[in-house]
Amino acid sequence: DAKEVEKYAKEVDDNGDVYVVPAFSGLFAPHWRSDARGAIVGLTRFANRGHICRAALEAVAFQSQEVVKAMNADSGVDLTELKVDGGMVANETLMQFQADILGVDVVRPKIAETTALGAAYAAGLAVGYWESTDEIVDNWSEGKRWSPSMDEDEVKRLHRNGLNGPVELLPENPAYEPIVVPVGTRDFHIEGIGVGLIRQRPSR
Repeated sequence: DAKEVEKYAKEVDDNGDVYVVPAFSGLFAPHWRSDARGAIVGLTRFANRGHICRAALEAVAFQSQEVVKAMNADSGVDLTELKVDGGMVANETLMQFQADILGVDVVRPKIAETTALGAAYAAGLAVGYWESTDEIVDNWSEGKRWSPSMDEDEVKRLHRNGLNGPVELLPENPAYEPIVVPVGTRDFHIEGIGVGLIRQRPSR
């Protein structure tokens, strides 16, 4: 159950060197590899459900961190705080980790379901309940804020091992043979170093 993820993630102090590559429908911004496949790496006999749950949450933060890093580079303007909304913002373990990994405050509004709120605002504007978008902007209010608290060396280690560790982009012309792993009636072949780029192909 999704509601249990935070409970299990809090049972452990860290991810136990388990990492999730959340490429369930490809690995998009900023990698843009639709052929990538999801993976869980670093599993040992030590790893338990808490480590896997924590790794899954951290994978969300690592993906956001990669997008923010690309936005900072393209715009030349560094992010100073991240405003979040949606169902996952109820997970406070994720919100704190996101603040730690980004190095900026993460801010959740009092009304977290912004999509539904936006539809209500659009309807209100259409019928004249609000006269302008300025009134809507004034309605926004901060619900909770998370500030970075993780040790700087640990943040650097996590940056090295996050999605960058298990994911290496596939060269255009690899000079090596793929590793073929039989799985049931299908084969999965891993090309290059990155286990994040696992493509599926039919068995011969």
